[in-house]
Amino acid sequence: MAMFKKSETTDMNAATQDTTSPASLTFKIGGMTCASCVSRVEKAIQKVPGVEAVSVNLATEKANVQVPSNVDAVAVIAAISNAVDKAGYEIVASPILSGSLSSDNLSPSAQTLDVEGMTCASCVTRVEKALMKVPGVTDVSVNLATNKALIKSDAAIDAQAMIAALGKAGYDAHISTAQATQATTEANEVSITLPSWWRVALSALLSLPLIIPMLGMPFGLDWMLPGWVQFVLATPIQFFLGARFYRSGWKAARALSGNMDLLVAIGTSAAYGLSTYLLFSQHGHAAHLYFESSAVIITLVLLGQWLEARAKRQAVEAIRALESLRATVATIRRDGKEWQVPVAAVRVGDIVVIRPGERVPVDGRIIEGYSHIDESLLTGESLPVSKSIGDAVTGGAVNADGVLIAEVTAVGAETMLSQIIRMVEDAQAVKPPIQRLVDKVSAVFVPSVLLISVITFLAWGLIAGDWQQALLNAVAVQVIACPCALGLATPTSIMAGTGIAAQYGILIKDAEALEIAHGVKTIAFDKTGTLTIGKPIVVAIESISASEKEILQLASAAQQYSDHPLAKAVIAAASERDISPDAVNNAKAIPGKGVEAETKTGTIYLGNRRLMRELGLSLDVLDNAAAAHERAGRTVSWLARRRADEMTLIGLLAFGDTIKPSAIDAIARLTAMGITPVMLTGDNPGSAQSIATAVGIKDFRAEVLPADKANVIATLKEKGGKVAMVGDGINDAPALAAADVGIAMSSGTDVAMHTAGITLMRSDPAAVADAIDISKKTYRKIWQNLGWAFAYNIIGIPLAALGYLNPIIAGAAMAFSSVSVVSNALLLRRWKPQSVQHHAKNSGEKS
Repeated sequence: MAMFKKSETTDMNAATQDTTSPASLTFKIGGMTCASCVSRVEKAIQKVPGVEAVSVNLATEKANVQVPSNVDAVAVIAAISNAVDKAGYEIVASPILSGSLSSDNLSPSAQTLDVEGMTCASCVTRVEKALMKVPGVTDVSVNLATNKALIKSDAAIDAQAMIAALGKAGYDAHISTAQATQATTEANEVSITLPSWWRVALSALLSLPLIIPMLGMPFGLDWMLPGWVQFVLATPIQFFLGARFYRSGWKAARALSGNMDLLVAIGTSAAYGLSTYLLFSQHGHAAHLYFESSAVIITLVLLGQWLEARAKRQAVEAIRALESLRATVATIRRDGKEWQVPVAAVRVGDIVVIRPGERVPVDGRIIEGYSHIDESLLTGESLPVSKSIGDAVTGGAVNADGVLIAEVTAVGAETMLSQIIRMVEDAQAVKPPIQRLVDKVSAVFVPSVLLISVITFLAWGLIAGDWQQALLNAVAVQVIACPCALGLATPTSIMAGTGIAAQYGILIKDAEALEIAHGVKTIAFDKTGTLTIGKPIVVAIESISASEKEILQLASAAQQYSDHPLAKAVIAAASERDISPDAVNNAKAIPGKGVEAETKTGTIYLGNRRLMRELGLSLDVLDNAAAAHERAGRTVSWLARRRADEMTLIGLLAFGDTIKPSAIDAIARLTAMGITPVMLTGDNPGSAQSIATAVGIKDFRAEVLPADKANVIATLKEKGGKVAMVGDGINDAPALAAADVGIAMSSGTDVAMHTAGITLMRSDPAAVADAIDISKKTYRKIWQNLGWAFAYNIIGIPLAALGYLNPIIAGAAMAFSSVSVVSNALLLRRWKPQSVQHHAKNSGEKS
């Protein structure tokens, strides 16, 4: 039957895809502090044999590595860990595997450690290096975001040996438990009892006595502290609170690379060292000391990093909000009794009970009950959705008013919520094309700054003869340089944009789709299920000789195994009239034309005009009736039968569909944006024109076969400008892939959603305009941030070299440059889709 043939074909294609498509490994990298770090990590990983592509995101501190699906996971992860370690950085968490690469490919012995004290991508590298030196360890993956290290080994290794190795590297670690938060609390009470800002506060407290005398100098007030007091105050700031800069800078230097911490360490050490020399050379009582410069610079940098970390946490709030939707327990029904069990213990096929007010624990299908479900945080739909027997429920949604009994269809990583979170994380981990320019600049940024600093020092010393001023200007050059702003400009905007979009049901698969979408000039819409409801009904039956009952009986027999919307309409019409379809053999779909099936009365054909012409049939008898239906915007399917060698036209069925309420407004908004909408459909020209005119589309293509949709997209692309395709069915998949960016409705098939770059969780064409809008706003933020980051460094470094900037002012500017970039990106969190606002307004008016 057609249904089984289709399944077999899909499975075969899926299997083929699995063997050819690359797998993905996601690592948490520790120790990265700027764009230069990103460039070094990427270069190091790219050199690993088997790596096809690598993308490192500074904001999320993650590296996404593409490898062949048949690769030895253990060997590749170990090689990547070694490469990152040699580059001076550390992997701080277990790798996340996706694609056909399975964690089953990993060695059987694996342990996870919680690592404390990591602050950047460089730390990740150091942790990885330390663990890789432990005998027996074959692979280490460190995740900076979760502060976890996944260690793979050939055999069981004592965890204490690995903890000791990390201790020598300067990090505290303990065995990760199921209750990670509780374990961290018990293992490291100090980090929990002390607030995250304690270093900043202590540094500011010690720096304050050093900076206050400078405020009195313009008024002729001499409040300067004795040199030894300044030394006592500045020393703990330099070597205790600022120790992180030395550790990170040393690791970068040892790896023959540079980062922001190295610049800060060198600059503040120069100011501190000069002051110490002047103090202990017996000239301290007469010479001006610069302890306040080194102390205040470190304080300001610590403040900037604390503010930056706080802002970055806000940037990923969207993912946290989604993760908070996960239920922890579920009520399952077994042997007539109800039990509360952890969600992890629920299996596919279990029966779950969902009471009013409870969160749906896993994905399922309702087998008993009726209720309304609040899916607002999943789809962006503000109103609860009614659910009854046969409807699907999604884990994370909230049951409003009725008891529901559902059969579990997906658990764990296979649930819709997990897939949404994974898609958002993947989008935030991948770099957009614009980041390539930043990477090229960042690769030479720190060496260039160090060179400019040396030139500044020598020029001021040799030409002006003032070596103290020369040193201060050189320090100002090193301190004001901010590779962090360059590295954070793009990823923070991507994180904020994709995060807020996900909260409103717009899932962006990758950053490239986001970047391309902003420049789209043409959007092609599939008609059925996209612009229309997609649930047509039989509105008329025209017959030549057979009765209406016979026509429905034959049509339903041919369509009984199909999932096509027209097939469902035929089955529904037959069911309403208590007509049972005949048994059939060899039922199969004829792509773009219709279906055929063998019955006891002959071979039945149900399809469009093209199919009838290929069968050699004359349609003159019913042509006028068909034309009238088509002019009314209805879809016509012709019914024919072959008996022996005789082909006979029996009649036709006319189907009507309803335009989605938001379709007209969606097309109007896109047109106002300067985007040309085009409608593609396999329907007849009359039906296509009727729908196109109703929604406001001038350009439409009728009777388009699935393969031809991709050709139409190619033709539209040849005219110039980026082309997007919006669809929801398997037959839209080639066109979605052919377009510059594909947009799939979640009401459609998995094939369509996997092919598309953007998935709309609401089957609402107005969300297409929202997706373009957030893309434009995110892209604008990227350029604003990059413009500020480049301008800041281009203007600030020369001013410092020319002596116009005091090192303290330079330090303050550097500290707040990255904060301003992240804060600007966070403004995207204020965005609200126009379709949701319009929907809420209408709902309020109705109420």
